[in-house]
Amino acid sequence: MQRSALVFVMLLAVAAAGPFVGGVGAATAVDGSTAAEPIPHDHHSQTATCEFPHETTDATGAAVNLTSDPDRIVTLNPSAAQTMWEIGAEEEVVGVSQYASYLDGADEKANVSGASGPDVERVLDAEPDLVLVPNSSYGASAERVEQIRAQGVPVYVFGQPTSLEFVADKTERIGRLTGNCEAGTERADQIRQSVDNMERALEGTEKPVGLNVFYGYTSGSNTFIGDLMRTGGIENGAADAGISGFAMINDEDVVEIQPEWILVPTGSSVPETAAYESTPAVQEDNIIRVETNLLQQPAPRSVRAAEQILEQVHPDAYEEYQSMQEAESSATADESASTTDAEATSTSDAESSPEESPATSTESPGFGAVATLAGLAAVALLATRR
Repeated sequence: MQRSALVFVMLLAVAAAGPFVGGVGAATAVDGSTAAEPIPHDHHSQTATCEFPHETTDATGAAVNLTSDPDRIVTLNPSAAQTMWEIGAEEEVVGVSQYASYLDGADEKANVSGASGPDVERVLDAEPDLVLVPNSSYGASAERVEQIRAQGVPVYVFGQPTSLEFVADKTERIGRLTGNCEAGTERADQIRQSVDNMERALEGTEKPVGLNVFYGYTSGSNTFIGDLMRTGGIENGAADAGISGFAMINDEDVVEIQPEWILVPTGSSVPETAAYESTPAVQEDNIIRVETNLLQQPAPRSVRAAEQILEQVHPDAYEEYQSMQEAESSATADESASTTDAEATSTSDAESSPEESPATSTESPGFGAVATLAGLAAVALLATRR
């Protein structure tokens, strides 16, 4: 049990959700200074263009120059890999960390993990056009990441995740960096809409106190898991107790917090101590167990962790949320259908107009067939984008 706990803690610190306190709280530059947060940006502006060359700045303050649309991407952390899968760009990924193996098809990619971090030689052997580096990977292996950058490979380091909005921004940013702007923006907006619907469903509802626990650690303020808990309908008791970031939690804090709900990733367990047994959460068996890859990774699927919290803690609000989601989905489908119908009508009117010139009339052989095929292609394209 102790060995599995150690492995799990190492996984979290090096490759999963984000850094623990004590040196990995934020991305650290080579000179030891704390890296800047990502440059604020208007997410809607990214939909306007996906042109290259593209120049931007990452969380370390380093310039990132992409001379052309990259089609060979290496991800040093499963959260970045999951995001590429979620925007439908997994075919562009040529290298992943060993902890991304849960993703369908990841075993076909090069494993770029080494001892306690990325293997520089394996990364370079994958011949990447771009390397995506989440905060936790950089905090644990800054020197190796800079070795990759020194070889002229574009490297983008993300900042420390603090919210689901950060996850949405990161999703959109990865879409822009990899030339998948439309897919990145669409997936990011889905995240934002889901969060908004959960918040609306919970309006006027009292949120009980919760506590996230994993092998002696907890998620305090300024963590995306803390924001995920709030979105799902429970207050983060660790944050209220003054705990910041990912930090150890002792029995005294647990007794003070007295959580009504305890949130744990699968594979972890609630400590069997008098402190925990004194809490309403343990006494009433209010334990929420969520798959580690959903709960611990700041990536699009983390919304599903918030949904599971909402479903277990606030079942009525969850039903309302589901209705909102279904309504949004139907509205999107209707909008797409209306757009297709309008395009088809416009084409039909143009074909039958008595004022059309000979160059655009049905006298031109094959015009009607081409228009029909174009309409069918538009429908098929819309279907693939849903």
